[in-house]
Amino acid sequence: MEEGVERRAVDISEWNPTSHQFSFAVSLLPQHHHSSVTRFVKMEDRKRALESRLLQYALVHQALGIPFHQIIVRRTIEGKPYLESDEVNPEFPNFNFNTSHHGDYVAIASEPLCLVVLDIVSPIIPGKETNLEFIQNFSQYFSAWEWNCIVRAGTSDEILVEFYRKAFVKAMGTGLAYRLDNVEFHHTKWTNIYVNMNGEFKNGWRFWLSELGKGQLVSIARGHPRLAAGSYKRTLERVDFREEEYQFGLHLPNASFKLLTVEQLVAGFEADVEL
Repeated sequence: MEEGVERRAVDISEWNPTSHQFSFAVSLLPQHHHSSVTRFVKMEDRKRALESRLLQYALVHQALGIPFHQIIVRRTIEGKPYLESDEVNPEFPNFNFNTSHHGDYVAIASEPLCLVVLDIVSPIIPGKETNLEFIQNFSQYFSAWEWNCIVRAGTSDEILVEFYRKAFVKAMGTGLAYRLDNVEFHHTKWTNIYVNMNGEFKNGWRFWLSELGKGQLVSIARGHPRLAAGSYKRTLERVDFREEEYQFGLHLPNASFKLLTVEQLVAGFEADVEL
């Protein structure tokens, strides 16, 4: 089942295509995706939209062995991508994936059983305000313990980084349906992250936080499929698992992010066509 745990990312700043190269890359996608890419005016936004979709098809192809021309990726009303398929893969009883982009990076993560949540953030240094003045605007969203950890992080810049890390990981837990100031994220140097809600440890979620590069943070969360939004829940193969099944999926080893180039993604599509 570990083969279903995938993490991939692309640095869009390293790809500066000609008009022909960009059009060719778009043509590799099914027709119904084209307008989702070309609707953007700025090239940077077009690249993010394109590479997000290339990553989705490449991951499904390599993880599940489905030929590119047979892959159908749709989106829910909220815009979350999912694989449309009538076939159930016994090795990956609940294969799902999530994408995110911010700054220079576009990334994708998949899980074979648990619900996967992914997000990227590029910390922004405040303009006219000092770092401390800036983060004070958000103090109400943290518990007293978390706020104390933030303001005692060290230098002004270290406090800002600690704030972004805590805010970022905390945002990943909004699916827990609790007031954020009642939810605490504990950690040991940003490993072994766990959730404490109203003084009670919750073992149904797991979190990871790391850097992709250039100071950009990426967070992964695993949770129970039952907690998915209604429209997305309907796309999942299964939402109910025996406790031992769920705990097995929850504690699968996390994977490191593989940094890919657009050229590698395109080559994968071309190789499949040639077979």
